Amino acid sequence: MTFARALLAFGAPSHRMESQLLSAARILEVDAEFTHMPGLIIASFGDEQTKTSQMHFAKCSSRLSLGNLHHLHRIYRSVVHDELSAVQATEELNLMLQSGPMNPTAVRLLLSFLIAALICPIAFGGSFVDMFLAGAGSLFLGCVQTYIASGRSIIYANVYEYASQSITIMIELTGLCRILSVIVISFVARGLSCIRSQVFCYSAISSSAVVTILPGYLILTSSLDLASKNILCGSIKMVYALIYTLFLGFGLQFGSDLGAFTFTPSTPTSNMRADIVMGCYRPPSFAWYLQPFPWWAQFVIVPVFSVLSSLNNEQPVAWDLVVMVVISCISYAANKVANHFIFNRSDVVSAIGAFVVGFLGNVYSRRMGGTAFTSMVTGVLFLVPSGLSEAGGITAQSSATQIGTAMVTVTIGITVGLFISQALVYLFGSRKQAAMFSF
Repeated sequence: MTFARALLAFGAPSHRMESQLLSAARILEVDAEFTHMPGLIIASFGDEQTKTSQMHFAKCSSRLSLGNLHHLHRIYRSVVHDELSAVQATEELNLMLQSGPMNPTAVRLLLSFLIAALICPIAFGGSFVDMFLAGAGSLFLGCVQTYIASGRSIIYANVYEYASQSITIMIELTGLCRILSVIVISFVARGLSCIRSQVFCYSAISSSAVVTILPGYLILTSSLDLASKNILCGSIKMVYALIYTLFLGFGLQFGSDLGAFTFTPSTPTSNMRADIVMGCYRPPSFAWYLQPFPWWAQFVIVPVFSVLSSLNNEQPVAWDLVVMVVISCISYAANKVANHFIFNRSDVVSAIGAFVVGFLGNVYSRRMGGTAFTSMVTGVLFLVPSGLSEAGGITAQSSATQIGTAMVTVTIGITVGLFISQALVYLFGSRKQAAMFSF
């Protein structure tokens, strides 16, 4: 049960939780069955002598913590190979569960600012000025989520509740504040883009500012659950992620329309349309800090972004961090090359990038004894904003429904690529139990 709580707490791949728990129970010679639902694991322990069973529940909040997941994998593998006793492993797991987040609040807010600022030029065509505004928007979102919508006050835990027969609709303060924050960011970005000189790009600023709260990882794990025939868990998470994405899309669209109504946008002429690059007005007369970044800047920005993204997911500075960055950079390069030859197919392009990530991660796991899941997470999460940019960006869609469709299309492509790579790698060689800690 301690192992089950650790899997939930540190964001382990949900479609493999039951198989991991069954494998551990088999090694410990425990008669048990497990059922996983979002945020909950139900365990049933049987007694052959009395023909009875005991049912236990493991429930806790979840956060993606790559460092703790890697440590959890090492403990799991040590117990499976009889290198560590169950008592010692339980003590180590309890110490991990009692530890708080690796990064303090100030560091998390700084990472949020830097991640949004760096994704702006490489995924959405933002300029040097746009990237600071995008980072400021992401910092604003982080501050609202941390200090306002933290749920510290019981009075404001639920802002709206309506009961009709057996149906209760509850909107949490966190979700409401996020939507209001997205509306504010979209409104400000639209207002800046309506300045007559048009030095600010609305799509680059608004899309990059909300990248950190996109449910890409949630949709990815839900699609993996559905592909693994875990219908209950996968469908619940998929519906929640889609509704959440639609809320974000509505907030962006509402803020944009409100900004266009408040401010008077300039009507683009035929000459201005010729200078539009990735949805941003970039005439040659603009200074260098108002132009898109040169192509060689990707060789610097992509590794730095991968490092910051890994640190944001609580990965400590170690050898595994280097592996994550290398895999992420190679997947980004594969994504760019595939997009050069395949046009307007974000799902196929994302599948190719995910195949490269999965192949490298699984080979690293088999040949060098690493953890496939943690080494691939950074590269997989990098594919979500990259795939959305190939689909036209987040705010370039005409409605919130199309934003959700684009998100699902990208994540389905990533899911297919991961499954193909894993099937190819594990088709050869001996069976490896550590494969359970993989996508």
